[in-house]
Amino acid sequence: MRRYLMWSVGLLAYIVAVFHRSSLGVAGVEAAQRLGVGTALLSMLSVAQLAVYAGMQIPVGVLLDRFGSRRLLAAGGALMLAGQLVFAFAGDIGTAIAARVLIGIGDAMTFISVLRIVAMWFPPRRNPLMVQLTGMVGQLGALSSAVPLVLLLHHAGWTATFLGAAGLGAAAVLLVVTALRDQPVRAEEREAPRRELGLKHSWEHPGTRLGLWTHFVTGFSGSVFALLWGYPFLTQGEGLDPGVAAVLLSLLTVGGIVLGPVVGHFCGRLPYHRSTLVLAIVGSSALAWTAVLVWPGRAPLWLLTVLVLVLTINGPGSMIGFDYARSFNPADRIGGATGIVNVGSFAASIVLIVSIGVLLDVQTAPGAEHPSLGAFRWAFAVQYLLWTVGAVQVYRYRRTTRRRVAAEDVALATA
Repeated sequence: MRRYLMWSVGLLAYIVAVFHRSSLGVAGVEAAQRLGVGTALLSMLSVAQLAVYAGMQIPVGVLLDRFGSRRLLAAGGALMLAGQLVFAFAGDIGTAIAARVLIGIGDAMTFISVLRIVAMWFPPRRNPLMVQLTGMVGQLGALSSAVPLVLLLHHAGWTATFLGAAGLGAAAVLLVVTALRDQPVRAEEREAPRRELGLKHSWEHPGTRLGLWTHFVTGFSGSVFALLWGYPFLTQGEGLDPGVAAVLLSLLTVGGIVLGPVVGHFCGRLPYHRSTLVLAIVGSSALAWTAVLVWPGRAPLWLLTVLVLVLTINGPGSMIGFDYARSFNPADRIGGATGIVNVGSFAASIVLIVSIGVLLDVQTAPGAEHPSLGAFRWAFAVQYLLWTVGAVQVYRYRRTTRRRVAAEDVALATA
């Protein structure tokens, strides 16, 4: 029972972190007006936050192995609290970017810290399901940020709204400091050289790199579709009504929540077939996109719905990468290994976001109201390059990981 209490405390901290991460999404119009910037500069707030999150994963993983989840969750929460305080009083784009960078750094410390709690408190067979549940329930932070923040912005104003968000962060930090424990039994003090070599050893194991490329290849398509380019593609390219497009994007989130436990149960029951599931997810995503992109004219609603339903498994599929990190690394270096894996999807998403934006700009005529359907099709075709690279690497490291595990089993049998 205590393990679920510890997980609940960490999960609450993660929900609040997702709340902080998503708080800008519903305040875009107000932010543009307050800061006096256009959409191009305003997008820098999101890009800066995402880039910092991805770049901090490995350093945070090393710190996590040294200091534990409780300290990093408290530090991350304090940084996000500070970021919301700065954002509440920001009056120019430079200050606002600095605030979102603070939130990005704090956010980077949160998810992998909660995954370490899962690894320390739960038996291995339960781990895949608990990781999926963590990612699934954590998305409540994004859902809960929408209505409350919009209401506060309209009735209380900018400063009061983000001061309220900072207060929520302070409550989460207090809960972590007073209630959370890193692991059931205090670990023995580890030698400093072992800590320093942990990241190197994690990277050298092919299972960690299998997790990295799993996270890379499964997560970017659904993530980019949901976060940025899906709505313009559906409304401007495919000509859907904004309400219908919003329903499809909501379906993407709900489907991921439903499929997360299914994927976790599969990985717990059939751990030797995880990479097969990964490649199946990649293949189904590529096939669904191909059907939409080659359809003559605008795709019918039923086909676009099929595309969204297929993409719902992208998020749960990317979580399999963290299961590889746990499977092939001891507890003393799980943080570094998880940090390495967590870079994958975010790096791929940044590449895809920028590539689609550049290709749309190049193909859109000056003075055009929005990009054409053909421009969207060529822009989204960039995904095939990322899928190819990622799938080849997954297949490559699946083979090397199996050889490594077989060699280790032989060595143990002959010892």
